[in-house]
Amino acid sequence: MSAERPAAPSLTMGRRSALLTLALGLPALARADEGADEELSAEQERLEEQRYWMREAIDGINQRAEGAPRVYENVRKDIGELFAQDPNFAPTAIRLAWHSSGTYDKMSKSGGPRGTIRFKEELRHEANAGLDMAVRRLEPIKQKHKHVSYADLYTLAGVVAIEVMGGPQVKWRRGRKDSMSIKDVTPNGRLPDADKGTSKDTAAHLRQIFGRMGFNDQEIVVLSGAHSVGQCHPGASGYSGPWSPVTTNFNNIYFKYLTTVKWTPETVPETGKMQYGARAGMAQVMMLPSDIALVEDDGFRPYVEKYAQDKKAFFDDFSVAFEKLLELGT
Repeated sequence: MSAERPAAPSLTMGRRSALLTLALGLPALARADEGADEELSAEQERLEEQRYWMREAIDGINQRAEGAPRVYENVRKDIGELFAQDPNFAPTAIRLAWHSSGTYDKMSKSGGPRGTIRFKEELRHEANAGLDMAVRRLEPIKQKHKHVSYADLYTLAGVVAIEVMGGPQVKWRRGRKDSMSIKDVTPNGRLPDADKGTSKDTAAHLRQIFGRMGFNDQEIVVLSGAHSVGQCHPGASGYSGPWSPVTTNFNNIYFKYLTTVKWTPETVPETGKMQYGARAGMAQVMMLPSDIALVEDDGFRPYVEKYAQDKKAFFDDFSVAFEKLLELGT
C-alpha cells in the first residue's frame, strides 16, 4: 500500500484524448491543431494521470467486489463510476461520510451514522454547508439499490473515495440502520469548528469534540490527514483553497506541509475569515487554524511528525480510525 505507483503509460496525443473522452466520458480540455502531436499542457497531463489512476483503482475495487455479498457488489461499482465521471466529487464524499458519523455522543448514545444527514434540518447545520449536493448526487444510487440504507451508502461512499484516490483500504461492514425521524437530528455544533480564536483554544476544542466520540490525540491527528484531499470554498466553509496542489491524491503530504512549510496568516476576501497560506511549487495552498493547532500543541505535534515521516504508519492508523468513526454507535 505504501509502495510508489509506477509511471502511467506513455500515450500519444490521440490516445490521451481518447482516454479522456471515451474511457472516462470526459471531454479533453483542449484540441490540438489538426495533425499536430504537441504535448498536452501541464494541467491536462495532471488531470489525465489523475483519471488514469482513478480508473485503475476502480477496477481493483470492482475485482474485490466480486467476492463481496452480491447486494453490495453493484453499489460499490456504481459509487466508483460516479467518481470516475467526476474525480473532484470523491473528497466531498469523504466529508459526507465523516459529517454523517461525527455527530455521535458516547454519553447519550445519540447521533452517529444513522442517515439523518439526508434531512434538511441537519443539512442546515453550518458545518454541513454544501453537503446537500453530495446527498443529491448519491440519491440515484439509493433509488437503484433500495435495500441499502442511507447510513451504509454514505459511509461506503467515503470508503470507496479514499481507495480510488490512492488511500488505504478501510474495513467496512454493512448493517447501519436509518433513522426515520427528524427528532434524531442532533443539535447544531457537534462537529468541529476550524477556529476558536487562539491555537490553544482551538486545540482544546478539538479534544472536546473528538473526545465526545471517544477519540484520543493520536486519532484526532490521523483523521485530520484526510485534509490531504479536497479544498475549501468561501460559499461553504468560509475558507478558500486546497490543502495540497493535487486535491484527489490521498497521501501524507498534509503532514509534510505542516512540518516543513512556512505558513503566513491571510484573510479570505469574501468572508473575512483568517486562514494560513503558502506556496507549494507553482500552487497556492492553505491550512485552517485547526490544522496549525496540531503542530503548535505539544500533545498533537509528535503524531504530526510521525505521519510526515512514515506514510505507511499514516495509512495503517487512518484505516483503523476511519473504520471506528464510521461505526460509532452501531
